[in-house]
Amino acid sequence: MNRAAEYQIDQADDGAARLRLTGDWSTTSVGRQGERLKAELAERPVTTLDLDDLGRFDTAGALAVAQAMSSPIPDAAWRARPEAGRLYRMVAKLDCMTADPPSRSAAMTRGFAKVGRGVYDFAAEAMLSLAFLGRLMAAVVTALKHPGRLRWAAWFSQAERTGLDAIPIVVVTNFFIGAVVAFIGVDLLTQFGAGVFSVQLIGVAVFREFAVVITAVLLAGRSASSFAAEIGSMRMTQEVDAMQVMGVDPFQALVIPRLAALLIMLPLLTFLAMLGGLMGGMLVSWSQLNLGPAFFLQRLLEDGYMHKHMMVGLVKAPVFAVVVAAIGCRQGMSVAGDVESLGRRVTAAVVQAIFAIILLDAVFALIFIELKI
Repeated sequence: MNRAAEYQIDQADDGAARLRLTGDWSTTSVGRQGERLKAELAERPVTTLDLDDLGRFDTAGALAVAQAMSSPIPDAAWRARPEAGRLYRMVAKLDCMTADPPSRSAAMTRGFAKVGRGVYDFAAEAMLSLAFLGRLMAAVVTALKHPGRLRWAAWFSQAERTGLDAIPIVVVTNFFIGAVVAFIGVDLLTQFGAGVFSVQLIGVAVFREFAVVITAVLLAGRSASSFAAEIGSMRMTQEVDAMQVMGVDPFQALVIPRLAALLIMLPLLTFLAMLGGLMGGMLVSWSQLNLGPAFFLQRLLEDGYMHKHMMVGLVKAPVFAVVVAAIGCRQGMSVAGDVESLGRRVTAAVVQAIFAIILLDAVFALIFIELKI
């Protein structure tokens, strides 16, 4: 049965402290006795020990005694319990060798350090992205110079996965987007007696902005993450390194087919998204304003600028496709050998692709405004 660790401090003849240890000074019994002992000694040296009633004495008890002492206890004081003295000297030596924990910087210093690391990481990411872009451009030139080396099977496989399999979600999403735009337009324009102009509002919004942006964002979440995960897992299993050893260019085998597939399929998906958005707007106009499909299409065709708005949307699609594919493949190529890196890169691929799409859409808007298109 464990006995509680106790101590008693007496005044020695030489003015130092005489320490009497009783009970079990072990892991289960010592508790906070070491802190109390240190406070009561108040930096007084201990030269004499009374160990007659000392029970078990392990490393926890030795550490508590060692940390309470302002100076080491003489070896002669442990004559009654030499094994306890050996344990005390070993623990005291190790405790002296232990380094103090590093001091924590001030909050402002940590804040500036975090900002500095963020700027450095951004610059490093930008440099790596430029390097990837250079390699990608070289791979595209090589593929155009040697079309016989193209991996058509990979092209068609990626086109099916990134394009054809995405048709349902793209059309349905844009159908509801068109319906929402129609609801808002009908509600606002009807208040001014101009509800019939909601047809033009739906056409401009769907053709010019929503169809291509929503489609690109969907592919950013669907295809960019898939590209990063697929290529990243191949990096983790060293398949990319094996391809290089066998003389196969990873860019020609992995990046170019995905880039080409998205470059071909995103304009097609954008056109289908336009049709889906118009169907949603047409259905709402029919139900809310009693404007039939024939009248809806007639109003669209009467506006001589609708074809221009459609071309604006379709012009953005190839640029968005290159951005989504390049970011997804670039993040996949940057995966290290652990699963945590794969998760970070997949997340970064989606976030960066969506951010780039919104930024480029704003740039396109400014350009078309300046060109009065």
